[in-house]
Amino acid sequence: MRRVLAAAAAFVLLSAGACSEGGDGAAAEAGAPTTVRLGFSAWPGWFPWQVAQEQGLFAKNGVTVDLTYFDSYTDSLTALSTGNLDANSQTLNDTLSSVSGGAQQTIVLVNDNSTGNDQIIARPGIDTVADLKGRTVAVEQGTVDHYLLLLALQKAGLSEAEVTVKPLLTDAAAAAFVAGQVDAVGAFAPFTTTALGLAGSKAIATSADFPGAIPDHLVFDAEFVKAHPKEVQAMVDTWFDTVAWINDNRDAAIAIMAKKGGVSDADYKTYDAGTTIFTHEQNLAAFTPGQTPANLDFQARSIAKFLVDAKLVDEAPPLDGLLDPTFVKAATP
Repeated sequence: MRRVLAAAAAFVLLSAGACSEGGDGAAAEAGAPTTVRLGFSAWPGWFPWQVAQEQGLFAKNGVTVDLTYFDSYTDSLTALSTGNLDANSQTLNDTLSSVSGGAQQTIVLVNDNSTGNDQIIARPGIDTVADLKGRTVAVEQGTVDHYLLLLALQKAGLSEAEVTVKPLLTDAAAAAFVAGQVDAVGAFAPFTTTALGLAGSKAIATSADFPGAIPDHLVFDAEFVKAHPKEVQAMVDTWFDTVAWINDNRDAAIAIMAKKGGVSDADYKTYDAGTTIFTHEQNLAAFTPGQTPANLDFQARSIAKFLVDAKLVDEAPPLDGLLDPTFVKAATP
């Protein structure tokens, strides 16, 4: 889940030709109406797409969408990188990893920032990040939660070498933690709920401690954006309509999203503060170039450095053309 997939992205250059022949999406005639193949997976900032589908908001904006839910977030990354999706809901980390492997992708919208729903959770007796020295932490290597762990260690004056990182997929990492196999775990909602099921466990660091470090996005195949700007605009417009509908119909929206996430309505409500869904104004601010964690270009440079330093990619991914604010600027929510 929410996993960097540089290896899969690397073979996009080999598969692109095969995927473009007779396919949909970016392969369709430029300017001709086309169905948008959109992927999403288990994260509170992406479940609103399910609301959009069930409430007919895609149709309201004149776009036909083939919405696919992925139990495995990794599979959604692969699908976009190999031409089996036109757009996907994914993190900035993962987008940069795919781009470093040769994928041509464009970020057109900020869905949300993680403001607490990514957590480092520790067993009883470990009260601070500094207490992790010499301990074992399960985390999905290369993910935003690995990134969060490194940020937290750095803030506490520790290096990654001073802890033992046990690489596991996020669901398996949470299960290993509850089973007592590791001392701490890096996880995101809804798997934080699993991890906190261990009696006495608690979060010792969260994404709320590092504002702006974990943004989530609507990411398109770059060629699709060039060929079908009307559909891209309709998708961005649908997002803002969906956010408005959720705000006006909170209980009904939570019921839809909780059902898709496989949790109770009560549990889903606990995720509210930990995922900040971005408004139109927040999107405009994020796409504005700057030198603070609130600016996407700043975060892209910071995460690119992390990917290189963690040896997850060989060299920093190119950032030219990665961020396209055109559609957010044109939206009129």
